[in-house]
Amino acid sequence: MTRKRITERFPFLVPIRAWQRNVFYYSKMFFDQNKYAIQKEETLLPFEVVKEKVKMVNMRSGYAIKYQKNKVHNLKIISKTMNHICIYPGETFSFCYLSRKDKKFGKYKEGLVLLNGQTIPKKGGGVCQLSNLLYYSFLQTPLTILERHGHKIKTIPNSDKETLEGVDATITSGWLDLKVRNDTQAIYQLVITFNSEFMTTSILCNEEQSVKIKIINENLEYFWEEGKKFESVDVIREIIDKKGRTIEKKLLYKEKVEIKYNLPDEKGEE
Repeated sequence: MTRKRITERFPFLVPIRAWQRNVFYYSKMFFDQNKYAIQKEETLLPFEVVKEKVKMVNMRSGYAIKYQKNKVHNLKIISKTMNHICIYPGETFSFCYLSRKDKKFGKYKEGLVLLNGQTIPKKGGGVCQLSNLLYYSFLQTPLTILERHGHKIKTIPNSDKETLEGVDATITSGWLDLKVRNDTQAIYQLVITFNSEFMTTSILCNEEQSVKIKIINENLEYFWEEGKKFESVDVIREIIDKKGRTIEKKLLYKEKVEIKYNLPDEKGEE
């Protein structure tokens, strides 16, 4: 028999445990060797390295649409903690470190989160859509990925069928972070914008890039294992020169995730 965690047996301890975890986590960050990016600049850097967008409202979620609209509200709040942040040489961008000051930008609404393998409404839910998009954008820059955690379970299909698989990044304050370090001599800047349908992230630089980095999927497959359905995919990086020629193609990693929704060619049977 599986033993329950103490917070599962006594739910009232969850806020205390979260506070304790955050205190230890950010204290550790204060004393580590990384210099964290905190400087924002309203003047935009001149060269665009990458620009990506995602549809915010997922009509394929299978849950009440109000949670999608609440997610948009939450995304706009958390984006204010890091919009226009500059990552100078030697600095580290930390999603959690910047977003810890989110309360001064507004109050979160209930969005959908994945907790213990189940999708449930929770205040602040949905902000992982920003960390997902940022991770995908960072992969297309020379910045070094220090920390990233993919979702182990997917309960909702992507909002856009063209979205790449295996390039998500889940965030849990005080526990799971998205960190990238600038090991170059250039300055990079993050810009986040919204319109009625899309959230867009742009990575700008003070220097023009000599190559373009492209992320693609290969060998996408779905299979059953021990009664569970999984998705497996190769995440590939291509480096392309100014003439459009691929000068390097490399497997970054293989991603495997459990799928808890029906695929388009399924009728619901297992």
